[in-house]
Amino acid sequence: MENLLEVKNLTTRFHTFDGIVHALNGVTFHVGKGEILAVVGESGSGKSVAMMSILGLLPSPPATIDAGSAKLFTKDTAVDLLTLSKAEMNRVRGRQIGFIFQDALSALNPVMTVGSQISETLVRHLDFSWGRARTRTIELMNQVGIPGAAQRLNQYPHQFSGGMRQRVMIALAAACRPRLLIADEPTTALDVTVQAQILELVLRLQREMDLSLIWITHDLGVVAGLADRVLVMYAGRPVETAPVDTLYDHPLHPYTRGLLRAVPSLDRDTKAPLESIEGLPPDLLSPPCHCQFAWRCPCVFDRCWQDNPPYLEVAPGHIVTCFYDLDNGRPH
Repeated sequence: MENLLEVKNLTTRFHTFDGIVHALNGVTFHVGKGEILAVVGESGSGKSVAMMSILGLLPSPPATIDAGSAKLFTKDTAVDLLTLSKAEMNRVRGRQIGFIFQDALSALNPVMTVGSQISETLVRHLDFSWGRARTRTIELMNQVGIPGAAQRLNQYPHQFSGGMRQRVMIALAAACRPRLLIADEPTTALDVTVQAQILELVLRLQREMDLSLIWITHDLGVVAGLADRVLVMYAGRPVETAPVDTLYDHPLHPYTRGLLRAVPSLDRDTKAPLESIEGLPPDLLSPPCHCQFAWRCPCVFDRCWQDNPPYLEVAPGHIVTCFYDLDNGRPH
């Protein structure tokens, strides 16, 4: 599969009054054309920070990108997103890469009608006239399932329910038919029924528009039926990447295995409590000089405290960062 986005050694820091927060520490991954990549991990693992770093959405200061590259491939060239100016990045956001934010109420402009916000994207990126943009906006709102789109065009974000606001956010992100769509936990604040509707909507748009999709989530149950590949993040670094079936059937990192054991299952004893990963994530104010999962790992041994494990490809497309061989119960 041909890659659309390649991120290598992405390193992001936050300079705070308490010290330097090592938010991302050499993040490397790729997304293929038409592929769905799920990014999972606990809160604070760096999932959202990685995607916002790529699109220049982090405030600077305090954030700085100290190393890495993020190449977006077009038909003829490859553009490193981390080297673009603000004006150049503004042409990429919305046109080449769409972003569905977690909290639509905060992401949408509260003093602009939803119709104006979607239409503005079409005018800026596709040179539509305002009349044509308005017509296309109604089509988009109908496409994402907003009833009475022509009448609701002139309403403000606070006049929509949470689920309808998220549909507006999706219409805005997909308006210019971007090549890559990034969804940052778009269903977290919604009830279960609406979550399923939003998930189905995004997947339908992904198929119809032939988009690549990065889905950020902590819900491993959703990932199983959604993704082509899964990227597991911990403490600002990927710990395992694999095709979705491989990851669920054969996890090779103790953290991945712990996450999967914490998910309810129909074939598990209903009287037995769910397993949990003991301990807490590390303090990212400390530079990562050893395996960050060592504090919580049941397989930890001496080498884990001495160095950061490198990326190891154990099978085609299956990459793990661990010194311990879970299959054989011994160090590599």
